[in-house]
Amino acid sequence: MCGIVGFWDSNNELTDCDLKQMTDRIVHRGHDAEGFFFQENIALGHRRLSIIDTSNLANQPMYSSCGRYVLVFNGEIYNFLQLKRKITTQYTDYQWKTKSDTEVVLMAFICFGERFVEMLEGMFTICIFDKKTRKMYIYRDRVGIKPLFYYYQNGLFAFSSEIKALLALSPIKNNLTKDTTAINHFLYLGYIPSPNTIYNEIKKFPAASYLMFDGQNMNVQKYWQLPLPNNVFLSNETIVKKELKSLLEQTIEKCMISDVSFGCFLSGGIDSSLVCAIAQHLSDKQINTFSIGFEDVHNEANYAKKVARYLGTNHHEMYVKEVDAIALIEHLLTIYDEPYGDSSALPTLLLSQMTKKHVTMAISGDGGDELFLGYGTYTWAKRLNNPFLYHCRKPLSYLLSFGGNREKKVAKLLDINDKNRIKSHIFSQEQFCFSQNEIVQLLKNHSLCYLEENQYNNTNLSAEEQQSCFDFQYYLPDDLLVKVDRASMYHSLEVRVPLLEYPIVEYAFNLDKNLRKKNKNSKYILKEVLYNYVPASYFNRPKWGFSIPLQRWLQKDLHYLIDTYLHTQALEEQGIYNINYINQLINRFDKGETYLYNRLWLLIVLQIFLRNNSI
Repeated sequence: MCGIVGFWDSNNELTDCDLKQMTDRIVHRGHDAEGFFFQENIALGHRRLSIIDTSNLANQPMYSSCGRYVLVFNGEIYNFLQLKRKITTQYTDYQWKTKSDTEVVLMAFICFGERFVEMLEGMFTICIFDKKTRKMYIYRDRVGIKPLFYYYQNGLFAFSSEIKALLALSPIKNNLTKDTTAINHFLYLGYIPSPNTIYNEIKKFPAASYLMFDGQNMNVQKYWQLPLPNNVFLSNETIVKKELKSLLEQTIEKCMISDVSFGCFLSGGIDSSLVCAIAQHLSDKQINTFSIGFEDVHNEANYAKKVARYLGTNHHEMYVKEVDAIALIEHLLTIYDEPYGDSSALPTLLLSQMTKKHVTMAISGDGGDELFLGYGTYTWAKRLNNPFLYHCRKPLSYLLSFGGNREKKVAKLLDINDKNRIKSHIFSQEQFCFSQNEIVQLLKNHSLCYLEENQYNNTNLSAEEQQSCFDFQYYLPDDLLVKVDRASMYHSLEVRVPLLEYPIVEYAFNLDKNLRKKNKNSKYILKEVLYNYVPASYFNRPKWGFSIPLQRWLQKDLHYLIDTYLHTQALEEQGIYNINYINQLINRFDKGETYLYNRLWLLIVLQIFLRNNSI
């Protein structure tokens, strides 16, 4: 796990000092080593966090034995040993110099060509430069686990694992403008969806894609997309349970390969408990597990402890005082480089900090909700697919708007104008974000947020399954995986997510819906596998999630953020808001409409970013 940077400067203005400044900005992603390649106007840089083959021979940039190819790589390839055997079979004379997956990646490209990426299992961003043909190849993993941003303007192409490294280059920093559409997206979703960033000129490199660049022409192609069934689903419960259990064990076993100590995040929920249970089952020694909780707040830390005791893991837990967590809030917002509204980033940051004190790599259970229909949004997708409810939504919304907080929330969810945007609307309102109707009142220069969300409408998938496809395309890579990557890498901790390996993803999306969710029992078949390792009685409780009591904090200890960033003068500085509308929101929140808390939080996050970044 590492950080990568690079540029192709057709103007010949940048130097090796600029390359060094870029890598210095992401030193937190890898303290173990740094490396540079600079030839004429092409540069590659690397910060290394050593996980597989910790020797200096595995440092990057890595060069092919013939000297023609140079590579920088961020991530882990879980099937590198199998690929290594395949390469050795075909190229018997090749002498391996390291035991790393990096060398396997480089040799796979040389042996199998530019579409070698289709053979890789794992999480990665890769850049390979061919010095002979002067072509640059860039790859990103299928799901978008590892981040990559790029800039291509005025003869300069540059990329990096985080935006902050691109801002180290003055031709980029001095040429940035604010993307107003991205602001609308942020207020609507709580994050900025790919390919946008807060800057017009910087884009997110698409998942499951690769790029070829020769200094003038850029060609980007998809190499994988979510395969969905036509008419035949996997529906035999006995067979599916056996196959899924085997697939999970095979994948998690690969994810446990490491030359450094590792552990597992354990929240006590279904997904993390399953991953931990299988990891402990496969291990010949006691594995480390980690959980975090807040004092005097309901959370799942006690449940995690019970699961850990049952599994016999070496469990570590930390209870954080609210006052200590609150002190980190404003600092947290500087880590993400653009407006990012998921407040669960705070416990993720604290969990990563604690975990890093004991291990260098951790395994997480992220992805189970999207793959196995675990969110409440899927229930709403089914409800609003009912023609009668959809037809009556407006009068129902009006009546519910006179109720309490719970009724007002449902009223907002039913207040939808465009059925073509129903998936994003359901997500928006389940996350307590601004609806499109509210954004029209909130922003002076509003624009409607159109996402590609209807590509699965003509399939034989149910409304719930289509909603999960939307989450897989947007919420998962642009919110959840962003949260985990930045929070963990800030503390130089690698986090692996086995449930999101593409064999499991493809298998899950090809299951009969009644195995993903059966009789209102979400994640049904995943739970059935889990109960082979941990009794069902350990999970007979409502789903809680990995969250902080943000509503209560904004009412009390964090109300100063409202006073500091949402007062009239602070809002006027940006010139984008209808200030009277925001004042009404604050007044309603203070008088008891507490369901508005996340809307205010998004405005605070946006204000902090805009005030700290002059664009």
